[in-house]
Amino acid sequence: MTVLLIALGGGLGAAARFLVDSWVARRSRRAMPIGTIVVNVSACLLLGLLTGWAIGRDAASTAAVVGVGVLGGYSTFSTASVEAARLLLTDRAPAAATHALAMLLLGLLAAVVGMVVGTAL
Repeated sequence: MTVLLIALGGGLGAAARFLVDSWVARRSRRAMPIGTIVVNVSACLLLGLLTGWAIGRDAASTAAVVGVGVLGGYSTFSTASVEAARLLLTDRAPAAATHALAMLLLGLLAAVVGMVVGTAL
């Protein structure tokens, strides 16, 4: 049953990713793919919250369904990597480096904040 719920959660997460990324892209006038950064950083924050909250609780199934399923479907490391590569291959190395570093640093910071807050819940 858990595997089925993870699969359903993954589908919901992927749909949410598409909606959030599309919404951000329509409102952004930047050449950099901001939507993917918003999606991945928010996924890091939410996964951090979930992880912090789950520590010391009997919540392995919930953490798997929401973390692996929903947030796994929502976040997209591969798209972020392809976007950075596309920037690099179109002679936009500074934008590629900014994109990759922003994704890494903001994602790490969001995960730490999420875990600290989640642990306190």
